[in-house]
Amino acid sequence: MDVQTAAQFVLAAKAIGAGLATIALFGVGIGIGNVFSTLISTVGRNPSVQQRVFPFAIIGFALVEAVGLFALLIAFLILFT
Repeated sequence: MDVQTAAQFVLAAKAIGAGLATIALFGVGIGIGNVFSTLISTVGRNPSVQQRVFPFAIIGFALVEAVGLFALLIAFLILFT
């Protein structure tokens, strides 16, 4: 294997690795939808608990979004290092 072929192989492996790292973003989308759908159904059933439930929904959103940002960070690290 010559140097040019090896370099192309490394670039292809980086692209595949970055693509696999972004699979976590599908789970993030599902998680955010789940958090807010549960919030809407909870407030719809009992509107008086909105003030108590909303901060937990925002914390859940932030934690799920952090997983997405970590996955994106890993994908960029794989691509550009």
